[in-house]
This record gives sequence, C-alpha cells and structure tokens, in this order.
Amino acid sequence: MAVEVLGALKPHPGGRYVDGTLGGAGHAESILAASAPTGWLSGCDRDGVAIEAAQVRLGSNFAGRFELRRGNFSELADWIPEKSCAGILLDLGVSSPQLDVPERGFSFQNDGPLDMRMDHRQSLTAADLVNGTGAEELANIFWQFGDERDSRRFAKAIVHDRALRKFETTKQLADLIERLAPRHGKKSHPATKVFQALRIAVNDEIGSLKRGLAAAVKLLKPGGRLAVITFHSLEDRVVKEFGRERTRDYTFSGAVDIPELRTPCVPDLKWVSRKAILPGEAELQENPRSRSAQLRVLEKI
Repeated sequence: MAVEVLGALKPHPGGRYVDGTLGGAGHAESILAASAPTGWLSGCDRDGVAIEAAQVRLGSNFAGRFELRRGNFSELADWIPEKSCAGILLDLGVSSPQLDVPERGFSFQNDGPLDMRMDHRQSLTAADLVNGTGAEELANIFWQFGDERDSRRFAKAIVHDRALRKFETTKQLADLIERLAPRHGKKSHPATKVFQALRIAVNDEIGSLKRGLAAAVKLLKPGGRLAVITFHSLEDRVVKEFGRERTRDYTFSGAVDIPELRTPCVPDLKWVSRKAILPGEAELQENPRSRSAQLRVLEKI
C-alpha cells in the first residue's frame, strides 16, 4: 500500500519519519524518495535478515539519510527523540519473505520447523507453546488470538497427540487440524486461525502493538501522522480502541463509560479518516496477500 501510505504521511524534505516494521523496505524506500533530498528515516525490525536486506536496498540511493536498528517497534522511544517525527508507519503482521521461507515455520504451505519467531534471539518458539502449554491455555490462545471456534477441541487433540509424539513441524500440526476439521471444498485451510494465533502469542504481537502505539504518540510532533496497516480483526480492534481513547475529550475510570462521571481532558490525536483505507485494485492484483489490509491514520494535535 505504498501509494496509500504516502498519501497518509505526506513525506516532505526535512521531515523525520519512522518505519517500525521494515520488512522488505518497500515503504521505507518510498518515504525516503518522497522526502528527498533532506528527509530522514529511522527504521527497525525484529528480523535480522530484514535489517540486512534493508541496509542493502536503501544504501545504494539514500546513504546518509537513514538509521536502521534491529528491535521491536515498541522500543522506538528508547532511541528516537520525543516530538521529533513527522510521520510513523507500522505495517503489522508477518512479511512475505518470512512466510515464503519454510525454515521460519510461519506457514503450513511448506513443511518446516514449528518456529514462528520474528526475532531468533528470543527462546520461545511455537513448538514450545504447542508441546508445553496446557489444554485450557492453548484453547484460550486459539480463541483470543485466532477467533477459532473449535479452540477447545483442537487444544485437547494436540495435548493427546503430543503425549505420543512431540510436535516439531508445521505439517504435523496442520495435518492434525485438517483431520479434525476437513475442508469439504473450502478454500481456506482449517489450520489458518491456529497458526495465526500461535504466531501472535509467540511474538507478543498485541502487547507490542499497544506499547508501540503509545510510544508513537510521544515521538510525533504536532501535525505528525501515525499510519497503521492491520491484517486481521484483532489488530484492527486494538488500533480503533486506541484511536477512540486518544481522540476523545474526556476520560473515565473503571470499565464502563458513564457520562455523568466523565472527566474533561485534551485529546492527543485526531482521526485523519474514521474509515479504514483499503488497497486499490492494482495492489490487489499485484499482491493478493494485501486483500485483508486496512490502513488507519491518526494525526497528533
């Protein structure tokens, strides 16, 4: 969604921008080109391979105009000055290079180790969760992070089967789920939601997103914009709720918003567009994986 991202962030010379999820560095490259000749980009990614590839891709044309670090975008405030950024991009989820490499264990399309770590420096893998988590907790992971209706049935079957043989590969897990829930002509694989849920849990994606959104507000200067691309409803709900909290002119204590108990406050942000921006037809044809992408944009007041 390069065109939509540029339209949201409106990069200009002299501005400082952040790409918190570099991936293939396509968005970073577009931002640097649009903010030439003096725009600056700070970028990070948990994936060391992505950082190395981005250094090569950006270095040939934009040397001296960017800084890349390996790490989680939730830690951006640790090394970027507050109120210094004109625009911040968070392109969530797993990147195509990660999906397409079987050894990373993100996909069931090709057999590979049950890994799913975005950052190989961490110890926890999907195999650790599948083989070492109780049935109830596994079911909660599948339901909370994947909206999987058969979460309890799948979790019980995993616990039963792993007593006979530990789960080590993506195919082992995908085959079990497909035996329990045959496709019967459906296009989507029945293990899709389970794999999504495990990936989110392994990488603490929702916790990182909540911390990253809060950090972004600190880093943006007045008028600066935050653009977030989500790929599933759970991420999108987090972004929408964050936007609601930071754009309203009141606060309240407790879980229920009672109008009589509201306390006035000055909002941090305003919506640039309340509706999600969707990929165009050309994008969908070029990159079918973008079909579930939604871009939401907020502006610092």
